[in-house]
Amino acid sequence: MITAIVLIKAEPQRIAKCATTLAGIDGVSQVYSVSGEWDLVAMIEVAEHDAIARIVTEEVTVVPGIKSTHTLTAFRAYSKKDLEQAWDIGLE
Repeated sequence: MITAIVLIKAEPQRIAKCATTLAGIDGVSQVYSVSGEWDLVAMIEVAEHDAIARIVTEEVTVVPGIKSTHTLTAFRAYSKKDLEQAWDIGLE
């Protein structure tokens, strides 16, 4: 599974509508409304790299109200759950 994080700037009055539209796109697993420089963060999870390019360029960027995006592709995922499982099997 390939994960991409898409940082999104949207028109303030359209943030909620953008978020619900993005959440309905196949391959988008979650959408978060966030504070700071960006308005939304969309998590994309797909089987192939080409799907990231297609989703971002053909589906995400054409959502009405989206002004700009910045896409990050994840190399590895680390979580507390992963660390706890490693301790359970005796890894250090």
